[in-house]
Amino acid sequence: MQIWRLKKVMEHTGLCRTAIYNGVKAKTFPQQIPLGARSVGWLASEIEAWVKAHADQRC
Repeated sequence: MQIWRLKKVMEHTGLCRTAIYNGVKAKTFPQQIPLGARSVGWLASEIEAWVKAHADQRC
């Protein structure tokens, strides 16, 4: 299981920080998981599934 920090999530999705956190708030983007007192990450598998789902919608 891999955990990606925000920079990697932004690179993989093409979204900016604000769009990611707005998506999390709207429950249209995977929730982050706490890694420590002031750090969060996302499961790579959830981000990859989200990207795939959005790519599939284009077809």
